[in-house]
Amino acid sequence: MKKRGRTSIAAILTKPAASVIDRVERPKAPHDLTDEEVEVWAAVVNALPADYFKPDSLPLLSQYSRHVIQARRIAALIEQATSDTTLKVDDYERILRMQARESSAIAALATKMRIAQQSTRTHRGNARSGRSSVKPWEA
Repeated sequence: MKKRGRTSIAAILTKPAASVIDRVERPKAPHDLTDEEVEVWAAVVNALPADYFKPDSLPLLSQYSRHVIQARRIAALIEQATSDTTLKVDDYERILRMQARESSAIAALATKMRIAQQSTRTHRGNARSGRSSVKPWEA
């Protein structure tokens, strides 16, 4: 049972220091990803804390990396299509639908893994704080 009130300075000074520091490794990209997909993987993994991704979410991150690269390739096709005067409207529309599907897949995977901006913001648009509910004098 905890004592009430603030911890005394004597108790704080005599508190044993942590003897072991756990080192958390960032997840490595799977071997079946291409070099471009590995770059996307690394960008996402390095943007978040090292222990953010659990083993069960790594396949989602692999698919996310694949979809991002496919979306880039489709964007390049759209760029080519805008300069091509012989392109049919139906073909152009099909490429745009492909882009919409990739965008939907990226958004769904990002939301599932909680890496989308929507997942890191409150309903008011403010960044969620990483603070815990432990008060400083209880630590």
